[in-house]
Amino acid sequence: MLPPARRGRRLALPALLSLLTCSLAFALVSEDVKKEARQSKNLEKSDISKKNDIDLKEIVFVIQSQSNSFHVKKAEQLKQSILKQSTDLTQEMPTVLLLHQLAQQEGAWTILPLLPHFSVTYSRNSSWIFFCEEDTRIQIVQLLETLRRYDPSKEWFLGKALHDEESTIIHHYAFSENPTVFKYPDLAAGWALSIPLVNKLTKRLKSESLKSDFTIDLKHEIALYIWDGGDGLPLTPVPEFCTDIVGSSCATSFQSSLPLCGNPVKKEDIFVAVKTCKKFHGDRIPIVKQTWAGQAGHLEYYSDYADNSIPTVDLGIPNTDRGHCGKTFAILERFLNHSHDKIPWLVIVDDDTLISISRLRHLLSCYDTREPVFLGERYGYGLGTGGYSYVTGGGGMVFSKEAIRRLLASKCRCYSNDAPDDMVLGMCFSGLGIPVTHSPLFHQARPVDYPKDYLSHQVPVSFHKHWNIDPVKVYFTWLAPDEEDRARQQSRRGLREEL
Repeated sequence: MLPPARRGRRLALPALLSLLTCSLAFALVSEDVKKEARQSKNLEKSDISKKNDIDLKEIVFVIQSQSNSFHVKKAEQLKQSILKQSTDLTQEMPTVLLLHQLAQQEGAWTILPLLPHFSVTYSRNSSWIFFCEEDTRIQIVQLLETLRRYDPSKEWFLGKALHDEESTIIHHYAFSENPTVFKYPDLAAGWALSIPLVNKLTKRLKSESLKSDFTIDLKHEIALYIWDGGDGLPLTPVPEFCTDIVGSSCATSFQSSLPLCGNPVKKEDIFVAVKTCKKFHGDRIPIVKQTWAGQAGHLEYYSDYADNSIPTVDLGIPNTDRGHCGKTFAILERFLNHSHDKIPWLVIVDDDTLISISRLRHLLSCYDTREPVFLGERYGYGLGTGGYSYVTGGGGMVFSKEAIRRLLASKCRCYSNDAPDDMVLGMCFSGLGIPVTHSPLFHQARPVDYPKDYLSHQVPVSFHKHWNIDPVKVYFTWLAPDEEDRARQQSRRGLREEL
């Protein structure tokens, strides 16, 4: 006979087996419950898709195009891609609009003034207005699947979310206590408004005029307007709206390479004018020479003081603290009338502009010098009430000789030497019917003033300001051409993270 303890252990074995059997049964039941829950969730998703089932004809595509011939060509190519994919799906064709053709008004590129037109024209038979840039790549099947997740009878503002990492001057230091809290769309990934939201915004636009005088960063300002101080709608982040292709689920991606149309423009075909003044000869000009000046074929420094050691050219225009209109128009006159007959391009920069001339040469290969081209980062002034667009000067202003010829043939000039040169130029070109051509590769501010995700899909041409940064380090991190930067290639990625 077994001792009591051994007998207890032997009696416990059936109980243990019973317990294990129950646990296994419970686990199996639990797994079945999970499986059923997953199936239920999938069915729920399927039901949502069926409930929100939309056809292509219910999407209005708006390509944020520009009237310059190079940009028109890119926009037309994207339009044909959308229509070709739609044909392959054997669905009724969607509406595809080119923004520059929609309205002759100066501020059409700011989108908000066009919402009443979209509301009147498309609210009856459409569900979504989908906006994209000329270089956005769209997968129509994935886009349809993505939009079907959202009930089109409700108000939606969809996009790839960006946020500021620190408060920045280009956003007027908004949300300074916590800049990451406010989300705004990366336009390169595409963004969408549901028709109910378009209708709501249209009512608001009719009852109150747009308040802001300046348009600086369109994506941020659209999001602010829709958010309406917390009374409106925040951006809903959509992971399928991509810039980099991160998987097969992406409905959009972005062409992030630097444009090149044939051979780069010769450096001898670009004249670079640097605006400076005596008080900055000692600290800013050495940085220009240490970084990008060697890339330029023709370069002159224009100042209020002739310094042969640099050398600088005294234009006879006193330096002003506010604007530099007198100096800029003197540069334009000098370029057109003094020994630069065979140079088709003029670039005017500040002495604290950091620029890649080699990348600019690639970019300019896509523009026709026979056209009046006024190129750079586009801002707007008073566009809600018939104002004008202009190229902000800090990031660099690029002119074809034809644009300068037409400008100086007109009577449009500075109203004072200290008027803001970039704004006066915008006003003059607007009056001549010569539109600003926008490139997001020019930057009015420093790299730290932009979201990392935004800069990650760019090959930047310029940045501006030396404030609280090492400008030499910024240049060699962000702008130096490969041949200058081979020694720094290993550390470049680390530097970008650090900056």
